[in-house]
Parts: sequence; C-alpha cells; structure tokens
Amino acid sequence: MRCIISRRNMATTTIIYAALTVGVTGMVAAVILYFVSKVFYVEEDPRIDLVQDCLPNANCGGCGFAGCRAMAEAIVTTNDLNVAYCPGSDLEKIAEIMSLNAVAHEPQVSVVRCNGTCENAPARSFYDSALTCAFANTLFAGEKACPYGCLGCGDCVSACQFDAIKIDPATHLPVVDDGLCVGCKACANACPRNVIEIRDKGKNGRRVFVACHNNEKGAVAKKHCAVACIGCGKCARVCPFEAITIDNSLAYIDYKKCKACRKCVDECPSGAILTANFPPKKAVVVEKEEVVAEA
Repeated sequence: MRCIISRRNMATTTIIYAALTVGVTGMVAAVILYFVSKVFYVEEDPRIDLVQDCLPNANCGGCGFAGCRAMAEAIVTTNDLNVAYCPGSDLEKIAEIMSLNAVAHEPQVSVVRCNGTCENAPARSFYDSALTCAFANTLFAGEKACPYGCLGCGDCVSACQFDAIKIDPATHLPVVDDGLCVGCKACANACPRNVIEIRDKGKNGRRVFVACHNNEKGAVAKKHCAVACIGCGKCARVCPFEAITIDNSLAYIDYKKCKACRKCVDECPSGAILTANFPPKKAVVVEKEEVVAEA
C-alpha cells in the first residue's frame, strides 16, 4: 500500500514539475519576444491607416493588389496615386491625405456580353456536377451548345463584394445593378469565358454593346443561339463614328468612340446589339391626308 501511495506522489510531483517547466519556459520566451519586438520594431507610416479607411475594404483584388491594405501601403510607399486605382474609393480624400492632385476617372460598370437566355439558347444537355463556371468550362460547352456563352453558374456573383450582380432565374444570365457596381473587375476576372467586360458607364449610364462573344461563323453561331452575331458587317457600315469593327466573325463596339446614336441597333439583322438605360423610342405617327374622290 505504501508503495502505491509513493508512486502516486511521484507521478503528481512529475506533473507539477512538468507544468512549472512549461510555464517558466513560456514566460521566458514571452519576455524575450517582447524585448525583441521592441528592438526590431519598424514604425509604420500612419497615413496607411488613413488611406485604407478611404477604401471599401472589400479586398476584391480588382486593383491588382492582394487587398485594400496592400493597395494603401503601395500608395503611401510610392507617393503616387497612379500606382493603383480603386473605383470604390474616396479618391479626393486620399489625395488630400497624400497632398497630391487627384486625377478624375470615368466611372465604369460591368457589361454582360451574352444574351443566350433559356429561350435564345436552349439547353442541349444536362449538367450535374460542381456548380461553378470554372469547372463547367472544362466541359467546353456546358449545358448550352455555344462554347463562348455564359455558363450561368454564378462565379461572378461569388466574386462580387458589392452585391452588384445576380443570376436571373428566368434567363440564367447575370444581371448587373449599375447603382451598386463599381467596376472593380472582380466578376470579369472570375468569368472563365471572358463574357463580362468592364466599360465606361457612359453619359446618363447609356450604353450600346454587342451582346455576343461567339467567334464562330455566322451560320454555326445562329444554330447555337438565336441572337448570335453573324459578323455580317451591316452595323459597321452604318456607324457614322467608325466605332464598330468586325474581327473573326464578331462585331465589337468601341465604347470610347461610340456616340450612342443606335443606328447599328436598328441595322442588326440578328438582334445581337443591345442598349442599356435608354428611354423607349417614341412611336412615329404619320398622318395621312384624306383624299376625297370627286363624284
């Protein structure tokens, strides 16, 4: 009995000594780390915090940096506002903090260059796997036959930190809220098919664009989607500002040259050119003169 009690006492003593050893070691290490941090402390420019407060802190990566903190550090370190641009930032306030002149930037917005709705581009197969565009793109055409169209899985929605883009359940296409979108490029970078493009918002938010991204020949593209661009060139010929080019059987409207006259919209035989935020056209009423026949 005494032997058992003695062994228990020894075990208890061992545990106590082990706990004390660990505790003392931890305290010594903490003291050493404290003094090392004081000796090697690097003072940070207080302007970094001020600049970061002027950023949306969404960490979307659209500026090209890992996050808003990294962008703020780059601006302060280089003392240059052009090192990065965040459309959601308070640029004037940042310029005031840095004692620099702010350069005005044209507000931009995401534009979905695809109109392959369920009606225009019916599903040709059933996709039952990981619900991401990146993975679905490995199947080349997804559910729809068009190998260039929107896959509708919502990678752009997941990438957006401003809740500015949603998938329309009726069309299975992304819909952008102009009021919330800041043009950060996160959705465009997330799209594996480059369907989303960042463009200037335009005067009064009005835009004219080709809602097709298919580079196939016209007849093949039309088989995949009823409103696909066929590359006929009629839009380019009617444009008075030389804003439209045809490349690889696909029309493209240069938003910097386009004056939103909408002549190309009426000329397009396939309905591939869409507009945004234009008021409805007024109906033209032609009054016919009444002709009274002589008896």
